Amino acid sequence: MTNNTDDSNTYPTQQQDPPGLTEPMMPEPDHGEESYVGGGRLEGRRALITGGDSGIGRAVAIAFAQEGADVAIVYLPSEREDAETTASWVEKAGQKCVRIPADLREEDQARGAVRTAVQELGGLDVLVNNAGYQMGRRQSIADITTDDLDRTFKTNLYALFWVTQTALEHLASGGAVINNSSIQAFQPSEPLLDYASTKAAINNFTVNLAAEVGERNIRVNAVAPGPIWTPLQPATQPEEKIEKFGEDTPLGRAGQPAEVAPAFVFMASNHTASYVSGTVVGVTGGKPVF
Repeated sequence: MTNNTDDSNTYPTQQQDPPGLTEPMMPEPDHGEESYVGGGRLEGRRALITGGDSGIGRAVAIAFAQEGADVAIVYLPSEREDAETTASWVEKAGQKCVRIPADLREEDQARGAVRTAVQELGGLDVLVNNAGYQMGRRQSIADITTDDLDRTFKTNLYALFWVTQTALEHLASGGAVINNSSIQAFQPSEPLLDYASTKAAINNFTVNLAAEVGERNIRVNAVAPGPIWTPLQPATQPEEKIEKFGEDTPLGRAGQPAEVAPAFVFMASNHTASYVSGTVVGVTGGKPVF
């Protein structure tokens, strides 16, 4: 669980180049480094987290470690600095952290990352498909190039297929797949047309795969975050949107990565979610996910 009760919403104007790093962010996000308190819900579990270097991925890695799981994190080579910080928090919790630099847009690297995780962890119990890409600095569909589509769809969908296909060769009864969806699948923003399309597809993927692998006692679910303060925001959003980031939610603020991680813990645990599959849980500050 997390003790995060911060209700501030102060985000000074700032921008980075994609994919973005944690250290330059003002304020720095809360990933649960000090606020998350574990309870042994994932004792002995082995988890692979894509995009585990920063943002929600880092928060999930920290929470899983606090709950007793060993983890492998996949990250772009350019994000090594953030990945090392994540690994240090996992190891501080007394758990193993396997570092896997890879570009998941390349099929061989995506599948290879899974095989490396399985080899280094001695197996696999939980897959978290968290890696994602968006770009909100445009005005209309006319601004979306083929290169934009390739980057967004290969990161958000192709990689998810490749990684999941390979992981299912190793997941046994009691395994769990958790996909990172988005409020954009339900309330899409015009500048994020391609990104929102991939997130709607991820919801469909989640429901369909849950039906397929249920007979193997493997659960498949998704978490749909709302506006969460991660490096992806200053790296992909226009400057003018940063200052008011999250103000349009019923709670009136953006969320922290540490506030999303408990939903992933819930979905990963056979103690809390043994009969939960094929569903999408919103962590949106009050925005509806239906």
